[in-house]
Amino acid sequence: MDGIVRAWVDGWVVSRGAAPPVVEPWGWTIDNGTAAHVTRHVLAGTHDDVEEETVRKVAGAVTGAGVWLKVFADASRVAPCLGEGWWVDPEPGRLMTAPLGAPEGPAATAPEGYRLRVWARGGVIRAMVAAPDGSWAARGQIAPTGRTAVVDQIETSASHRRRGLGTLVMRTLSRAAFEEGAEVGVLSGTPDGRALYASLGWTTVAPLTSARFDGLR
Repeated sequence: MDGIVRAWVDGWVVSRGAAPPVVEPWGWTIDNGTAAHVTRHVLAGTHDDVEEETVRKVAGAVTGAGVWLKVFADASRVAPCLGEGWWVDPEPGRLMTAPLGAPEGPAATAPEGYRLRVWARGGVIRAMVAAPDGSWAARGQIAPTGRTAVVDQIETSASHRRRGLGTLVMRTLSRAAFEEGAEVGVLSGTPDGRALYASLGWTTVAPLTSARFDGLR
């Protein structure tokens, strides 16, 4: 299972333009370089392979605000291992995967009046949907890294939901990554997005708890 976690780490780094991951005995450290997200520590294990003592050790070594911890285990196990100053995201994430098989039929097209634009730069394929008035309606990106590709930042404007735009973006990105040689898609899904991903054949392989160190007060 840690192979899927490593695939997610590698793809996320490419997608966000972060520093190359530094291998640690327990996983990876990634410098992201923004005030709200300076660095993230990702534990390699999932489910019962996550050792609570390791969570305590990694969290206890953090002293600066803006450092994140990503653990592929339920928050009920992770949160008690964190000391003072840690905020735990109340929205539980999920590590999800799906096969990126050969697409059937023609490429997906935007609904009437909408405009789909796809482009690639820096190893990242991006898709954007513009509304009939030219405003932003939906977007997303995918980072192929060999046989796997990480889907990232899938968003749909609240005023344009339930029009199939999220499905359009996901299918467009999956097709593009497959054409680049990727065979398996990986993503970290939020509660809002999981219904969409599940409808497209994505399955959950592990829970994801996200925590941020805000500093001691």
